[in-house]
Amino acid sequence: MSESREEQLAEAFVEAADTLLDDFDVIEFLQTVAGRCVQLLDVDAAGLMLADGSGRLHATAASSEGPHLLELFEHCADAGPCAESFHTGTQVVNADLETNQDRWPGFSERVWGAGYLSVHALPLRRQATVIGTLNLFCAHRRVLGAADVRTGQALADVATIGILAQRSLHRSETRGAQLQQALESRVIIEQAKGVLAERRRISVDEAFALLRGYAREHNLRLTDLARRVADGTCTAFDPSPDPAPEVR
Repeated sequence: MSESREEQLAEAFVEAADTLLDDFDVIEFLQTVAGRCVQLLDVDAAGLMLADGSGRLHATAASSEGPHLLELFEHCADAGPCAESFHTGTQVVNADLETNQDRWPGFSERVWGAGYLSVHALPLRRQATVIGTLNLFCAHRRVLGAADVRTGQALADVATIGILAQRSLHRSETRGAQLQQALESRVIIEQAKGVLAERRRISVDEAFALLRGYAREHNLRLTDLARRVADGTCTAFDPSPDPAPEVR
């Protein structure tokens, strides 16, 4: 029996509570939030972007690990509803790209060309502090109703609380240092995906699923495992050697 929307939302909040543990892995958590957005809302892609020390947004987690989607989110850093939501700290929802071409010309063309017709951006905000955005992409023009917007913002708030809760466990770190650590973790995971995809001759989506599944199965932090794969100290994913030729 499939889970109801209420059950899935409850699970998302339970997952957020787990971020209070010392071994919290910010990238793994944000990946889960992105996946929950696609499950709970009528959207086709979701991603979270965090700001670095200079206030520039970077793609940190996405519902799909394909380079196409991650590159699209990076394009959102400079213009469009994502950047607007971050700089104003407000929601930008039901942004139809056709009617907003003049408002965001380069952004609209890029996202439209990728097959998406509307975008929604929700701030990762705690009081007056905005640390990033939750971005939702739709391949259709369905309007997100008030209930969906509230659910999306609740998930954005969960992500924000999780990140800031981790920060409170390491009070010696500044907020900027904590966010920078998350962005560096993203880079490490990208490197590990590339290594694993080349090594096993699979797609980056498959590489990430393999990496994430192994981390969960062996109770490892995703970032720690990715670092070991990237530097070559983890050989668990090495393809099996070809069998030795039969000697006659």
